[in-house]
Amino acid sequence: MPVYESGTATPASAYASTRCASRSRITEQALDKIEQLAGEPWIADDRKIVLPPREELQTSMESLIHHFKLVSEGYRVPAGEVYLPIEGPRGEEGCYVVSNGGAKPWRVHFRAPSLLTIAAAPTLCQEHLIADLIAITASLDTLMGDSDR
Repeated sequence: MPVYESGTATPASAYASTRCASRSRITEQALDKIEQLAGEPWIADDRKIVLPPREELQTSMESLIHHFKLVSEGYRVPAGEVYLPIEGPRGEEGCYVVSNGGAKPWRVHFRAPSLLTIAAAPTLCQEHLIADLIAITASLDTLMGDSDR
């Protein structure tokens, strides 16, 4: 897992978090790392989960069969469950997947960060004026598409 430099700030204000976001050069750092990998393989060699190259499809029957099976059935995932948290700009986004060993998951759940942020709004709005609700809601940085559950 690559480590990136990110901006930090001491004050805990909305302005400070905006400045930190503008100082974070994670995208630029990731592109620099990709340029350093020029010429190195970037895809797995396992033919059970990776489609064969297009050139092989016209000359190799095995490649054609692997391609057909992967596209039509998908690949088999081991039985079990996994939760993968991802730090997004609005908080922790997560994906929970349960597999019974087949090509399709038994259960999938996506955790949206904005739903939990909106749940904190009543606590944040206590003892404030109605005019303050606009600034409080804007500082939460919610995405309503996440919150329609």
